[in-house]
Amino acid sequence: MVSVQPVTGKRKILLIEDDPNIVLGLHDALTFEGFEVVAADTAKKGLALAKQTRPNAIILDLMLPDGNGYNVCEELRKIDRIVPIVMLTARSSEADKIRGLDAGADDFLTKPFSVGELVARMRAIFRRVERSSDRPESFVLGSVQIHLGAHTVTRGKETEPLGFYEVGLLRALYERAGEPVSRDELLQRIWGLEASTTNRTVDNFIVKLRRKIERTPDKPEHILTVYGYGYKLAP
Repeated sequence: MVSVQPVTGKRKILLIEDDPNIVLGLHDALTFEGFEVVAADTAKKGLALAKQTRPNAIILDLMLPDGNGYNVCEELRKIDRIVPIVMLTARSSEADKIRGLDAGADDFLTKPFSVGELVARMRAIFRRVERSSDRPESFVLGSVQIHLGAHTVTRGKETEPLGFYEVGLLRALYERAGEPVSRDELLQRIWGLEASTTNRTVDNFIVKLRRKIERTPDKPEHILTVYGYGYKLAP
């Protein structure tokens, strides 16, 4: 296991991965970019480090020697409901990604992946944190109250948490309410990714958001699809 001691002022990333080659490569790349990295090679150690170190972001492998990443992700969400979690997986099916989103993951990289792409996603995460840290907006969509600063959605007496990227999507759509926002722009702004015809990241998160916000998710009233382009928010 690779680990470095806390350094004041640096963004801390917890890496939960049992492949020593991946750990070493990511540790070196992320450290070079100025991040602090703490790492664990089992689910048990990873959960302990999450409690002890309170990381600013987590990179989580789906397959660990003592547990699967879905269950670990659910446990991590009990520790911190809003920390960004990027899951590393050899599974590329939409069903697996949806299952990961439901478990609390915010993003996915399918193995084998580009270290440069992962580093770019980490940079995008922290740029968004810095931009949004002083903007605790809230707004209403129909019968739902959205609290971006608190990362929650409230309907009546029930409150449900919003994930890191869910807040990013809602903020981006809210700032342009009534106007279409392209998938390309959302991918670049929120994930720091270039668009591709096979990238379903935005669509997967929209599905998850609709389940939390819309009265009838398959007949949305507020998060609307602009076919062939992107999405728009209808207050």
